Amino acid sequence: MNEKNVPVVALTLGDAAGIGPELIARLLSQPGITKDANIVLVGDPWLWQDGQAIAKQSVATQAVNSLAEVRTRTEYKLPAFLAVDTIRADQVQRSQAQAACGASVLQVLNLCMDGAKRGEVDAICFAPLNKFAMKQGGLKHEDELHHFAEYLGVTGYFCEFNTLGDLWTSRVSSHIPLKDAAAMLSRERIVDAARLIYRSLQASGTAEPRVAVAAFNPHGGDGGSCGREEIDIIEPAVKELRASGFPVDGPFPADTIFLKARDGHKDSRYQAIVTMYHDQGQIAIKLMGFSKGVTVQGGLPVPITTPAHGTAFDIAGQGIADVNATLNAFRIACRMGGRLSAPPQGA
Repeated sequence: MNEKNVPVVALTLGDAAGIGPELIARLLSQPGITKDANIVLVGDPWLWQDGQAIAKQSVATQAVNSLAEVRTRTEYKLPAFLAVDTIRADQVQRSQAQAACGASVLQVLNLCMDGAKRGEVDAICFAPLNKFAMKQGGLKHEDELHHFAEYLGVTGYFCEFNTLGDLWTSRVSSHIPLKDAAAMLSRERIVDAARLIYRSLQASGTAEPRVAVAAFNPHGGDGGSCGREEIDIIEPAVKELRASGFPVDGPFPADTIFLKARDGHKDSRYQAIVTMYHDQGQIAIKLMGFSKGVTVQGGLPVPITTPAHGTAFDIAGQGIADVNATLNAFRIACRMGGRLSAPPQGA
């Protein structure tokens, strides 16, 4: 790492049938984009050219033959480009979920994670993917996060974070049927989710984040008359966290908790919310800023980020995709990757 501890951040083009390639072209055309990262774009050359054409951008890159080569660059004013051969143009029908696209996404992401395992990559930022296409193309898990965790050998707690500016959310259960959400609640999982988002926010640059925990039932259970999860599970978890020194409050009714985070006084505002299931947090975050939100894959040994929106098949190829969420995802990857890649104090 150079004297500024600039991280190596790997970018991917995402699903070839979606808006990912044009988003990366827009991202890399931003002024000063290489200031905070030694960037390596990993993708198929024809797809990268297609993305630039759709975005009406021409981005100069420096060809490299391996991820290991990126770290050795003394100048990185241009993004590096590692060409791969994962999918042909004639295999892609724009705006449709296809097995070939899903298999391509998996191959590129695995290559980047291999680089992370070898210490060649400090963070990964991937353009939107399509879960159905990935499952058609060989994904064996319910989502990409579980694939990442297995591939990277994670044995501890992990979960997705969704972020909007300085507000982050985690969730106790994720991509499961809603009827199964109650069974996933446990004191241990709530404690793990709160600790993980607290420490991840610190890694992203928030020195002392405050964490709010959502209730599970309407009105926070109404003293047990509308469910006992708050009394039996969530409140004990919050007490355990506070006893351990974590600045955690709750549980708060889910229909008001985001108002506390959004509208609270700047000195008492929450930076993190632990939700109990997927849509409890996702609906609020996306209403507050759909075009700016980011998903952070929490609990992994390497920071992995992506825009919170999907492949937007309805507008793919039209050149109108909004780059803001991708830019935010890239910035978080730079911050987290830079902190993890910095040498120890006193080194």
